[in-house]
Amino acid sequence: MKKIGRNDPCPCGSGKKYKRCCMNSVGKQHSELVDSIEQMLTMNPDLSVDELNVIAAHQSDKINNAPQKDFCGLTPAQMNNWLYAPFSDLQGVKINIPSDLSTSPVMRYLELMLETALANGGQIKATAKGNLPAALVKEASTFLPEFAVAPFERAISISEFSGINEDKFNALHYCRILTEIAGIFKLKNKKFHVSAWAKRQYQQTGLESFFPLMLETAIYKYNWGYMDGWEDDIPLQQFWLFMLWRLQHHESLVPLVDETIQAFPDLLNALDGEEFFSEKDKFASLIESRFIKRFLQFFGFVMVDLRRFVDGKRVAPQVTCLRLMHETFEFRIG
Repeated sequence: MKKIGRNDPCPCGSGKKYKRCCMNSVGKQHSELVDSIEQMLTMNPDLSVDELNVIAAHQSDKINNAPQKDFCGLTPAQMNNWLYAPFSDLQGVKINIPSDLSTSPVMRYLELMLETALANGGQIKATAKGNLPAALVKEASTFLPEFAVAPFERAISISEFSGINEDKFNALHYCRILTEIAGIFKLKNKKFHVSAWAKRQYQQTGLESFFPLMLETAIYKYNWGYMDGWEDDIPLQQFWLFMLWRLQHHESLVPLVDETIQAFPDLLNALDGEEFFSEKDKFASLIESRFIKRFLQFFGFVMVDLRRFVDGKRVAPQVTCLRLMHETFEFRIG
């Protein structure tokens, strides 16, 4: 992601300049460093360039490497890396390719699409609406018992992981969109064509080789608000690794929301509260829908407990971090 300038509009959508909004949490220390050096130079105009550089380096190192309570103990340098570094340059975490991807809905659906295409000359016939054909959708629905998906409290015919056609099957639709964004498949002349490079890669190195690409595509290129009804444009992608780190720590939505607000308090400024729904409630719903259910769950990283009431009492949403998450993300903080 492109680094945001101090006078650029803040990505949280508040309408403020970055330096007056979320920068107050993430880059405030850097702004203070610049101000202190300017002040020092005003008071000591005879300082040489070399002396000023030494002072600046010392102050910068001190600020950047001091753990911050608001960041749950992360340093500003670490947080800056997580917010702005390319996927391949992230620090404090090792991202692995799991040896077994059979419990990942996204990867299983990708495998099904590739196998179906290769069995039919490298293509899959699309429906009139441009969706995957009914036969493939039906086969994908049979995978549901193999995934760690919490059961519904009542019998229903359609869920995130099944449906009679693609547009009633969110997890499969999500996978298909990712494959097109990543360039694995291309829709042309009412057919999904597997790209030549993807065909070679699959035949030579297998499904596992697509995992980093699908993950990076989901994080940085896919529109996280695509499938929900929220109009609020909060760039949760920017904070995905921080949220994942905290979720892996406590496996609960409530502290995750609190810690994200603590680290980036001005995010709430971009939300409009409603009569019975506060800005914080809306923010929690966005995290649950966009980050947990339709990213982590679709990849097979978590299982979400759908119950909101137990024995007549309201319970906080619980999230179980699964084997696939722990194998994929090895955090090395502190």
